[in-house]
Amino acid sequence: MTTAHHPIVLSPELERQARRNAAMRWSWLVHATGFALVNAGLWLAGHRSGWLGLPTGGWIIGLLAHGAVVWLQPVGQALFQRLLQRERERLQDR
Repeated sequence: MTTAHHPIVLSPELERQARRNAAMRWSWLVHATGFALVNAGLWLAGHRSGWLGLPTGGWIIGLLAHGAVVWLQPVGQALFQRLLQRERERLQDR
């Protein structure tokens, strides 16, 4: 059974945010795929020559940092919104 996809209409600001978030997640998936493919090849080549594939460690740090920015963004946004609301309330009480 196929379901028809109805386009969701968002405000221009939310549409911009949705596109940005989707692009960030897509870029991370491309990064992770490249990481897996290149490092699999490096490890196979290194296994035969005794090379341990040390660049993997540096690349994985970059991949994890990229992933944290992309996938933890909603958590950071929620925290930011709570802090912003508290600050507004604090300033309003003055």
